[in-house]
Amino acid sequence: MPDICLELMQYRLEAAKEHLDSAKILLEHNRYKDSVGRSYYAMFASVRALLALNGVDYSKHAGVISYFQKEYIKTGKLDKKYSKYISQAFQIRNNTDYADFFLVSQEDAREQYERAVEFYDIMKRYLQPQEDT
Repeated sequence: MPDICLELMQYRLEAAKEHLDSAKILLEHNRYKDSVGRSYYAMFASVRALLALNGVDYSKHAGVISYFQKEYIKTGKLDKKYSKYISQAFQIRNNTDYADFFLVSQEDAREQYERAVEFYDIMKRYLQPQEDT
């Protein structure tokens, strides 16, 4: 595997961690809409870290998510609940960004944050053998 792919994977994983940290801070400061957005981007950046290893990327979020589902969920490499996590987070993030009067409760934001933590952790564990090579 080319070093550039490993570097890109690590960079994207670090970005995911940064988004996760931001989501937590926003949640703690009652900025629920922004928190769910950062939780989604933590998951999204984690998926893009996977794609970096394959030398694949897409210009649209839906393309990234679709590839993830096809290559990692349908093949059984990762549990199908992670497909649900990112798909729901994507929909919520779209609603918070584009739908007028879309409300996000503290409970909703906390759930998205907790899912993002779990998602990030599983991606990091999945990618760990790659980092060690």
